[in-house]
Amino acid sequence: MTNPVRAFAPASVSNIACGFDILGFALQSDGDGRLGPGDVVTARERETTGGAGGYGPVRITAIAGDEGRLPLEAGRNTAAVAAKALVNGEAPDAAVDLEIEKRMPLESGLGSSAASAVAAVVAVDALLGLELPAAALLRYAVAGEVLASGGPHGDNLAPSLLGGLVLVRSLDPEPDVIDLPVPEGLTCALVRPHAEVNTKESRARLDRHLPLERAVTQWGNAAALVAALYRSDLELLSRSLVDVVAEPVRAPGVPGFDAARAAAIDAGALGCSLSGSGPALFALCDGRVRARQVAAAMAGAFESSADVDCDQLVAPLPAPGARVIDGEA
Repeated sequence: MTNPVRAFAPASVSNIACGFDILGFALQSDGDGRLGPGDVVTARERETTGGAGGYGPVRITAIAGDEGRLPLEAGRNTAAVAAKALVNGEAPDAAVDLEIEKRMPLESGLGSSAASAVAAVVAVDALLGLELPAAALLRYAVAGEVLASGGPHGDNLAPSLLGGLVLVRSLDPEPDVIDLPVPEGLTCALVRPHAEVNTKESRARLDRHLPLERAVTQWGNAAALVAALYRSDLELLSRSLVDVVAEPVRAPGVPGFDAARAAAIDAGALGCSLSGSGPALFALCDGRVRARQVAAAMAGAFESSADVDCDQLVAPLPAPGARVIDGEA
């Protein structure tokens, strides 16, 4: 039996305003050397897939940090579903136990389910000595995200696995992910209101029949954002951080959103939008000092306009992705 393997996968911001389901970036803490928001999964080998409990190839033995809300049942847990897909596909004779440590809030818009799935496949891959390429790990992690959100999308999974700021061109038939450049000093100011938004329910409310005019606007903004990153053109980046597809539907469900976004812009943010389905908001800023000012302004606006407390995070870009850890706090 091999020694247990412990893996960390970071939280992430998805969509980046105009890039619904295709753009995302990983999050990290600002320079304190500690693991930022994300999930830790520990994987251990078992001798058999059978036994008195009739367990399959993957089971969950413990979950911490979730206040007892997440299921231990393997078929209903994103980490276990992703790990099972990997084991079935690559090592069908293996049996694995998982322990999950949630280091981020549930239903926050920060890719909680994606981080669990990614940390699980990274830990199991290392445990079994498979050394799978990133595209294969991402493909297996998608199985967990489908369970959580009702459909395959990689805008949280890919940055959580690979780090950086990425464009997910496609997941079918194989993941096609492009690592995008990040202008020097670009920093994320993020606030998480003490509220929750269910991703699957939020996706179900989106309009499946998009008017052509809005589609063209969104395509133009997404393309311009990519161009701005390659050119380090912060003015163009600022003009591009506009979401006319998901934000208009989702923002009314986040009390204080309008005030917080206005406060971010007034404080000097390049742009501000929901992180994923929310309720977290991100703002991209030129430098850490500005990002701290923007985060404080957004948090203050939430408190004054909606009487909602917020957690704040300042996260320099680009951030590292998932990795095996040993003794990191």
